[in-house]
Amino acid sequence: MTVRARVRIYEIYDCIQGESTLAGMPCTLVRLAGCPLNCSYCDTPEAIPFDSGEWMNIADIVAEVSSRKRPLTLVSGGEPLAQKGCGRLLEALAEISPLLQLETSGAFDISGLHPAVRRIIDIKTPDSGEETRNCWENIEYLKSGDEVKFVLCSRKDYAWALQTLNRLECTLDPAIPVLFSPVESSLPATELAAWMLQDGPPARLQLQMHKHIWGAEATHV
Repeated sequence: MTVRARVRIYEIYDCIQGESTLAGMPCTLVRLAGCPLNCSYCDTPEAIPFDSGEWMNIADIVAEVSSRKRPLTLVSGGEPLAQKGCGRLLEALAEISPLLQLETSGAFDISGLHPAVRRIIDIKTPDSGEETRNCWENIEYLKSGDEVKFVLCSRKDYAWALQTLNRLECTLDPAIPVLFSPVESSLPATELAAWMLQDGPPARLQLQMHKHIWGAEATHV
């Protein structure tokens, strides 16, 4: 495919996927610049400005990713879907990536994305400061390979996540994995684990493996 469109890229690098059900898999991470949200726990604030990074042609991005020969490509941000060219980038990457994941806030419509893309929707909790940005219609479009993530800052966030899962019981396919990820600076994993063992929610605990490998402040290798 010849693609002349372009997107603004903050960085491309090889790493270990630290989150999702594919945690531990070597991958190439393509981080797009720009995000209209301002989450309280953002760990890549340097990628938030839309003028960060540099413009790259999609064909050049695909060539770069292809040359790295990793089994997984992860498209992240920022908020990648905030860039109009992201959909075309995903279409192009789907042609050369054995596995392709997209990390998104869920604030943008995911219905028209290439079917090979595995969408990870980060449902925004009250303590994120961006709860109102959740696009709940996206839940109906989730399919096999997709995942839902709650980043939790507190007991209040945890209780809200349980209530949200109850509310979505008739909409969210039970085959879609649900991940609870603690912001360890404010919610120790030991506390979240204890609550989950007590309450038995239909979710699994997720830690950020890449930070345990390269350090708490690691965003790239």
